[in-house]
Amino acid sequence: QVRLVESGGGLVQAGGSLRLSCAVSGRGFSRYIMAWFRQAPGKEREFIAAITWIDSIVYPGDSAKDRFVIFRDSAANTMYLQMDNLIPEDTALYYCAADPVAIPKSRTESYNYWGQGTRVTVSS
Repeated sequence: QVRLVESGGGLVQAGGSLRLSCAVSGRGFSRYIMAWFRQAPGKEREFIAAITWIDSIVYPGDSAKDRFVIFRDSAANTMYLQMDNLIPEDTALYYCAADPVAIPKSRTESYNYWGQGTRVTVSS
């Protein structure tokens, strides 16, 4: 069983930055695929990026890949999403997810473990 807890969301002005954290606990996640998704009001959950926990190979999605960076700190058991130059369209609930297989990595159905989400609001 793996537990994921997101934090770091909040209200930020357009052009600002936020760093989201996903604290990971449990057993066996060292070989998991970890990912960030987001869900804006009235829209489907959207893939942002994935990373392999064991060797930090990154699989970026199409959304905001030039402004968002996924990385992890294995010593802290934490995955991060650095978000820069935020725009109002980035307003959403941001989730971290994990799965030992995650094929394909961009689909929500590929992940068995989810956090509760952290809300990001970008004002114009």
